[in-house]
Amino acid sequence: MAKTYTQKSIAESPKANVVPDRLPIRGMIGSHCSVAGGVHLAIEEAIALGLDCVQIFTRNQRQWKAPPLSAEAVATWKAAVRAAGWNDLPQRVTSHNSYLVNLASPDATLRGNSIGLQRDELERCEALGVAYCVSHPGAHLGAPRKPGTPNILRAEPNADELAGLRRIADSLDTLHRELKGFRVLTCLETTTGSGTNLGYDFGHLARIRAMVKEPERVGFCLDTCHITSAGYDMSTDAAAAATLAEFDSVCDKRRLFVLHINDSKAAPGSRLDRHEHIGLGTCGEACFRAVLHDADLKLVPKILETAKEDNPQGRPWDAVNAERLRGILAGPAKAADRSLTPPQAAAEKRRTAIGRTSKGKDD
Repeated sequence: MAKTYTQKSIAESPKANVVPDRLPIRGMIGSHCSVAGGVHLAIEEAIALGLDCVQIFTRNQRQWKAPPLSAEAVATWKAAVRAAGWNDLPQRVTSHNSYLVNLASPDATLRGNSIGLQRDELERCEALGVAYCVSHPGAHLGAPRKPGTPNILRAEPNADELAGLRRIADSLDTLHRELKGFRVLTCLETTTGSGTNLGYDFGHLARIRAMVKEPERVGFCLDTCHITSAGYDMSTDAAAAATLAEFDSVCDKRRLFVLHINDSKAAPGSRLDRHEHIGLGTCGEACFRAVLHDADLKLVPKILETAKEDNPQGRPWDAVNAERLRGILAGPAKAADRSLTPPQAAAEKRRTAIGRTSKGKDD
């Protein structure tokens, strides 16, 4: 049974005598925490666990309808953010959209419902002052690939994929028109490529952003489990550095606003989305070392989405995983060959074809 964190448990924690706004940032490591009983409780749980940031669902992510946020809930949330000293940086809190949303659906009714659900999520984020909403790109629902078939990375999207990417961009354009002046950014997440899901290739994310009419309202989220299962090589320090450099070349790392930092139960390249606790899966320490030691990602929130509960020793898994990540961060960064690899060279060539002729064109 998951632990419930209360004001009393927080007050009894070793950090209770530390002024919240003076808490050091230790890697900007956080987790997805529960909002059961009130959205503000996710902040309190994160503080009790000694985390630097948090990700939340602003509503039940498995239902199409949810009651609106009350003024009291918003006020209590903002008070919790201030009490934690987390109003210093906007990236302290991110949200994740509903798993029901599919902005790539070819079914007009389902896509319309998905746009409505995404609109509700963005409106909640805006009310709470949440800067980033992580969103799965969507599934095109066309011809599926045979199970067990690996992703073909760095290739041109097929017809079904291109149509799905266009529907996602059109859906985002609709949301941007309807939500003029909103500050919350949609962060498109990398995926494993299971089923007909888009986003397994960095180029998918870049194409969507290049197609939307207000690209400055779109950013990215990179998931270490997902990119490993998608087939990107993070197995050695050199390979992991090259993969991050490729992401930068294709998507622009300055648009990477959220990281999901998970290990993987599945084999690399398997297209299976199975999160594992840090150090117990197939991603390898080089994967986490590359992300944690990247100077450009120092203040990017690194969100754990691993199983909750306690470990066999009775400690919360979130605390254990955060400790393991901080141990890697405290260790030495390994030098890596940063010469241009063939995949990077291909990615650089493709970047122009996607429409990204220069970095920071909207910065």
